[in-house]
Amino acid sequence: MSEKAVVLVSGGLDSATVLAMARSEGLDCFALSFDYGQRHRSELAASRRVAEALGAKEHKVLKLDLRAIGGSALTDDAIAVPEIMEEGIPVTYVPARNTVFLSLALGWAEVLGARHIFIGANAVDYSGYPDCRPEFIEAFETLANVATKAGVEGEHFRIRAPLIDLTKADIIHEGVRLGVDYSLTLSCYQADESGRACGVCDSCRLRRAGFESAGVPDPTRYRDSCDT
Repeated sequence: MSEKAVVLVSGGLDSATVLAMARSEGLDCFALSFDYGQRHRSELAASRRVAEALGAKEHKVLKLDLRAIGGSALTDDAIAVPEIMEEGIPVTYVPARNTVFLSLALGWAEVLGARHIFIGANAVDYSGYPDCRPEFIEAFETLANVATKAGVEGEHFRIRAPLIDLTKADIIHEGVRLGVDYSLTLSCYQADESGRACGVCDSCRLRRAGFESAGVPDPTRYRDSCDT
């Protein structure tokens, strides 16, 4: 019987690559996404496409209300998504988001008997988020193994962040090697209802630059007004 893994799948380029990497190890993958009050629901549609295309055993979407907390351009419509790369931690940072997401993934993993939890965190081509750093991943793995019945009883959880040291171009090359169809993915912070990317937010800029650097055609659908 194959080992099980819970994989956080946002619908973006990075998480799709991580799901493909987990599947390539022969793991039975259970995809987990969150309807947390983000600006658009197009990424949830993308997460469903990705989970199905990459052979997840199950895809679960949990509903959270992070808008009740706010504090981010992604969960508060009164805060504009910036179109210029910001110094420091940008306003698109969602307070404690990866901590919350990994905690729920940990709970599901314990129920499933999964000991691998995958996240697409990246500390190279990223937007300055503190919960995308190796220190965070290591700290959460320690937490996972002292805060759960399985961990206390000797079942070791591994928090896997295989993209942590890769450039966006490296990630794309790995995904192409594994057969990821990036046209199914969506990385934009403010995509429209049909799933077209804005082309100007931090996430779009990093994604586009990644395809250019990788020498791979960018399959992203941008709005008509955007110069692709």
